[in-house]
Amino acid sequence: MKYECDMISDLLPLYKDGACSNASKKIIEEHLAECPACGKMLKDMIDSTIDEELVKEKNEVIDSQAKFFKRKSALAGSIVGGIFCVPILVCLIVNLATGAGLTWFFIVLAAMLVAASLIIVPLMMPKNKLFTTMTAFTASVILLLAVCSIYSRGTWFFIAAPATLFGLMMLFAPFIAYNKPVKEHLGNHKGLAIMTAYTATFALMMVCIGLCTTPKAFFPMAFSIALPLVAMAWGMFASIRYLKANALVKIGACFGSAGVCSWLMEGLIESYGAKASSLTGVTYSSNSGFASSITCIGIAALLIILGIIIGLAKGGKKNA
Repeated sequence: MKYECDMISDLLPLYKDGACSNASKKIIEEHLAECPACGKMLKDMIDSTIDEELVKEKNEVIDSQAKFFKRKSALAGSIVGGIFCVPILVCLIVNLATGAGLTWFFIVLAAMLVAASLIIVPLMMPKNKLFTTMTAFTASVILLLAVCSIYSRGTWFFIAAPATLFGLMMLFAPFIAYNKPVKEHLGNHKGLAIMTAYTATFALMMVCIGLCTTPKAFFPMAFSIALPLVAMAWGMFASIRYLKANALVKIGACFGSAGVCSWLMEGLIESYGAKASSLTGVTYSSNSGFASSITCIGIAALLIILGIIIGLAKGGKKNA
């Protein structure tokens, strides 16, 4: 062989693509006739090119099918939307023909929007279907409550809407936090965002209920019960999510949070005992509450000590 394999291997990509000169082509072909190793190298290059072409064609087919299904989905959404318009139009005509004006028509319209949020929105949205559907459903349910409250001349909307929002948040928040586009902004703080959403909507619900009922009697009692429970939930969340320890220590920390918050709740209820009894008709006894608090704290201490001992024993084995 007149030429070294290193030089020929540098020219093989040009030879494969037909980009080398005739003189270089002749030299490469003479070398390939005498060198099986370089011949195998050329064959591997050609096979790799075929694989790349196959991958490219596969991606083109997938993109084509995705566009096809998007068009079909949008068409189906448009058809369903047209079907939804029929009862809305009928209700509008009947409402006007009976001389009632636009009254219950808006209730029907809001109710149809609830159905549309679950059927039409997923069909029409090309991206982020779950996030958009849950958001649209929540907004449409709140709108339906508002319309029903207005046309029934009621004042219950400011109680029903926050309670409904809190219930839907309990259900939807985990799915929204782990779905695009929200998860890209939250990063590793999804659990913290979910707990914050729960707390904010719960606080909004309690404030609205208190303002719409008897604020002077409601807020002390609600504060004495709700605040320790919220603190307990946050304590358990922080123990499980952020505590750098084994499972036994985390469980013990959860029991400790429950015990401390139970003790705090009993103390606050006892402070507002008269108001609590006037609201519920129930006489509260702090003895059972303090007993359960002590029990939880004792279990917590036992689990934490046991978890630390096991952790130290495992650490000693690793060092040994």
